[in-house]
Amino acid sequence: MPGVIQRLLAAGGLVVMGPFILGLAVLVRLTSPGPAFHRATRVRPGGTFTLYKLRSMGVGAASAGSGITSGGDPRVTRLGRILRRTKLDELPQLWNVVRGDMLLVGPRPEDPRYVDHADPLHTRVFGTTPGITGAASVEYRDEERILAATAQELAGVRGSARPDDADVERAYRDRILPAKLAIEDAYLARRSTRTDLDILRRTLFG
Repeated sequence: MPGVIQRLLAAGGLVVMGPFILGLAVLVRLTSPGPAFHRATRVRPGGTFTLYKLRSMGVGAASAGSGITSGGDPRVTRLGRILRRTKLDELPQLWNVVRGDMLLVGPRPEDPRYVDHADPLHTRVFGTTPGITGAASVEYRDEERILAATAQELAGVRGSARPDDADVERAYRDRILPAKLAIEDAYLARRSTRTDLDILRRTLFG
């Protein structure tokens, strides 16, 4: 789908959803001390950009512990769990689309810590403008639960009853991320307006 159309759709979405996003921002402020929005650095072609989300963790929690969030992460607030489960925390990224940082559909933007520019697969996927949703986002709709289960499996292998941050990191780097990149690479090979519209439909309606 042409980028200009996606930006226009995002602008329309901001107009329609703006009051709802502001309402959620007020709830974030009322239920947890700190700013309503979280800024994160993510990779885009040619460098990085600032991605906007509704804050779902306590202040400073994102920089403490693992850079990956799995199911049951104690850093996530009660409201944050709802926002993350419903993906409503990502609505502010419509602004990123309007700005030209992202598209509505494309590979999800990644934290620079997990991007290996020497890997051809990483180069192909992360050399593409990222999206709010994408093929891997649809397939890994319940990623936090999958990540938690994988980390638990790795903890069991080393004889521990509970996973630690290292288990979560290994689960993401060695299992989840490669699987998601393979999905995104296959999507990019057949990308079209039709596939983008299908991904939007599956994102919105399951």
